[in-house]
Amino acid sequence: MEHFDFIEIKIPAKAEYVGVVRLTASGIANRMGFNYEDIEDLKVAISEAISNAAEHAYQKDESGEVTVGFCLYQDRLEVMVADRGESFDLKEVRNNIGPYKNDKSIEDLREGGFGLFLIEALMDKVEIKNDYGVIVLMTKYLHENEVDINDDKISTTQ
Repeated sequence: MEHFDFIEIKIPAKAEYVGVVRLTASGIANRMGFNYEDIEDLKVAISEAISNAAEHAYQKDESGEVTVGFCLYQDRLEVMVADRGESFDLKEVRNNIGPYKNDKSIEDLREGGFGLFLIEALMDKVEIKNDYGVIVLMTKYLHENEVDINDDKISTTQ
Protein backbone atom coordinates (compact mmCIF):
# COMPACT_ATOMS: atom_id res chain seq x y z
CA MET A 1 0.00 0.00 0.00
CA GLU A 2 1.28 3.43 -0.95
CA HIS A 3 2.29 5.60 2.01
CA PHE A 4 0.70 9.02 2.49
CA ASP A 5 0.30 11.66 5.17
CA PHE A 6 -3.23 12.80 5.98
CA ILE A 7 -4.40 16.19 7.26
CA GLU A 8 -8.06 16.91 8.04
CA ILE A 9 -9.85 20.14 8.80
CA LYS A 10 -13.50 20.61 9.76
CA ILE A 11 -14.98 24.05 9.27
CA PRO A 12 -18.45 25.53 9.63
CA ALA A 13 -20.23 25.60 6.26
CA LYS A 14 -19.82 29.36 5.98
CA ALA A 15 -18.06 31.33 3.27
CA GLU A 16 -15.91 33.24 5.77
CA TYR A 17 -13.94 30.06 6.59
CA VAL A 18 -12.86 29.34 3.01
CA GLY A 19 -9.72 31.45 3.52
CA VAL A 20 -8.55 29.22 6.36
CA VAL A 21 -8.56 26.19 4.08
CA ARG A 22 -6.99 28.16 1.21
CA LEU A 23 -4.06 29.09 3.46
CA THR A 24 -3.71 25.50 4.62
CA ALA A 25 -3.79 24.17 1.05
CA SER A 26 -1.22 26.73 -0.03
CA GLY A 27 1.12 25.76 2.79
CA ILE A 28 0.78 22.04 2.09
CA ALA A 29 1.24 22.41 -1.67
CA ASN A 30 4.22 24.71 -1.22
CA ARG A 31 5.86 22.24 1.16
CA MET A 32 5.28 19.42 -1.34
CA GLY A 33 7.01 21.38 -4.13
CA PHE A 34 4.12 22.50 -6.31
CA ASN A 35 4.81 25.55 -8.46
CA TYR A 36 3.02 28.85 -7.96
CA GLU A 37 0.53 28.29 -10.80
CA ASP A 38 -0.50 24.85 -9.53
CA ILE A 39 -0.86 26.21 -5.98
CA GLU A 40 -3.18 28.93 -7.25
CA ASP A 41 -5.19 26.34 -9.23
CA LEU A 42 -5.50 24.20 -6.09
CA LYS A 43 -6.67 27.17 -4.02
CA VAL A 44 -9.33 28.16 -6.55
CA ALA A 45 -10.63 24.60 -7.00
CA ILE A 46 -10.78 23.97 -3.25
CA SER A 47 -12.47 27.34 -2.68
CA GLU A 48 -15.11 26.49 -5.28
CA ALA A 49 -15.83 23.09 -3.73
CA ILE A 50 -16.14 24.56 -0.22
CA SER A 51 -18.23 27.51 -1.43
CA ASN A 52 -20.59 25.12 -3.22
CA ALA A 53 -20.98 23.09 -0.02
CA ALA A 54 -21.56 26.21 2.07
CA GLU A 55 -24.09 27.65 -0.38
CA HIS A 56 -26.01 24.57 -1.52
CA ALA A 57 -25.60 21.70 0.93
CA TYR A 58 -27.14 23.15 4.03
CA GLN A 59 -29.33 25.93 2.61
CA LYS A 60 -30.24 27.91 5.75
CA ASP A 61 -28.94 25.44 8.34
CA GLU A 62 -26.25 27.29 10.31
CA SER A 63 -25.01 24.11 12.00
CA GLY A 64 -23.65 22.40 8.87
CA GLU A 65 -19.97 21.66 8.53
CA VAL A 66 -17.55 20.86 5.74
CA THR A 67 -14.72 18.36 6.13
CA VAL A 68 -11.60 18.89 4.06
CA GLY A 69 -9.01 16.13 3.89
CA PHE A 70 -5.55 16.36 2.34
CA CYS A 71 -3.75 13.14 1.31
CA LEU A 72 -0.09 13.93 0.65
CA TYR A 73 1.56 11.36 -1.61
CA GLN A 74 5.05 11.48 -3.08
CA ASP A 75 3.72 12.41 -6.54
CA ARG A 76 0.37 14.06 -5.90
CA LEU A 77 -2.00 15.84 -3.55
CA GLU A 78 -5.52 14.51 -3.17
CA VAL A 79 -8.07 16.84 -1.60
CA MET A 80 -11.46 15.70 -0.38
CA VAL A 81 -14.23 18.21 0.35
CA ALA A 82 -17.23 16.55 1.99
CA ASP A 83 -20.54 17.69 3.42
CA ARG A 84 -23.54 15.87 4.83
CA GLY A 85 -26.07 18.30 3.45
CA GLU A 86 -28.47 18.10 0.55
CA SER A 87 -27.23 16.28 -2.52
CA PHE A 88 -27.92 17.21 -6.13
CA ASP A 89 -28.56 15.61 -9.50
CA LEU A 90 -25.03 15.26 -10.86
CA LYS A 91 -26.22 14.39 -14.37
CA GLU A 92 -28.35 17.54 -14.55
CA VAL A 93 -25.52 19.72 -13.26
CA ARG A 94 -23.10 18.23 -15.80
CA ASN A 95 -25.54 18.98 -18.61
CA ASN A 96 -25.68 22.63 -17.56
CA ILE A 97 -21.95 23.30 -17.14
CA GLY A 98 -19.46 24.37 -19.70
CA PRO A 99 -18.62 27.37 -21.78
CA TYR A 100 -21.20 29.93 -22.77
CA LYS A 101 -22.49 29.78 -26.30
CA ASN A 102 -21.60 32.79 -28.43
CA ASP A 103 -25.03 32.94 -30.08
CA LYS A 104 -26.77 34.30 -26.95
CA SER A 105 -26.99 37.94 -26.00
CA ILE A 106 -25.35 38.94 -22.74
CA GLU A 107 -28.75 39.53 -21.12
CA ASP A 108 -29.68 35.88 -21.71
CA LEU A 109 -26.54 34.35 -20.21
CA ARG A 110 -27.01 32.43 -16.98
CA GLU A 111 -25.27 33.45 -13.77
CA GLY A 112 -23.18 31.02 -11.80
CA GLY A 113 -23.09 27.29 -12.32
CA PHE A 114 -19.42 27.19 -13.23
CA GLY A 115 -18.01 25.79 -9.99
CA LEU A 116 -17.81 22.19 -11.16
CA PHE A 117 -16.59 23.22 -14.62
CA LEU A 118 -13.85 25.32 -13.03
CA ILE A 119 -12.81 22.57 -10.60
CA GLU A 120 -12.53 20.05 -13.43
CA ALA A 121 -10.55 22.50 -15.57
CA LEU A 122 -8.04 23.28 -12.81
CA MET A 123 -7.44 19.83 -11.35
CA ASP A 124 -5.90 16.74 -12.96
CA LYS A 125 -8.63 14.39 -11.76
CA VAL A 126 -12.03 14.99 -10.14
CA GLU A 127 -14.48 12.46 -8.72
CA ILE A 128 -17.85 13.31 -7.20
CA LYS A 129 -19.94 11.06 -5.01
CA ASN A 130 -23.35 12.27 -3.97
CA ASP A 131 -25.10 9.35 -2.29
CA TYR A 132 -25.36 10.97 1.14
CA GLY A 133 -24.22 14.54 1.06
CA VAL A 134 -21.53 15.36 -1.46
CA ILE A 135 -17.89 14.30 -1.61
CA VAL A 136 -15.62 16.00 -4.13
CA LEU A 137 -12.26 14.26 -4.53
CA MET A 138 -9.72 16.35 -6.43
CA THR A 139 -6.21 15.29 -7.46
CA LYS A 140 -3.28 17.45 -8.52
CA TYR A 141 -0.07 15.72 -9.63
CA LEU A 142 3.39 17.06 -8.96
CA HIS A 143 5.29 17.60 -12.18
CA GLU A 144 8.99 16.96 -12.60
CA ASN A 145 11.52 19.80 -12.66
CA GLU A 146 9.73 21.79 -10.01
CA VAL A 147 10.74 22.67 -6.48
CA ASP A 148 12.12 19.65 -4.65
CA ILE A 149 10.49 18.84 -1.32
CA ASN A 150 13.80 19.45 0.53
CA ASP A 151 14.75 22.70 -1.23
CA ASP A 152 14.85 25.81 0.92
CA LYS A 153 14.71 28.24 -1.98
CA ILE A 154 13.85 28.38 -5.65
CA SER A 155 16.78 28.70 -8.05
CA THR A 156 16.52 31.36 -10.73
CA THR A 157 19.27 29.75 -12.83
CA GLN A 158 17.38 26.62 -13.90
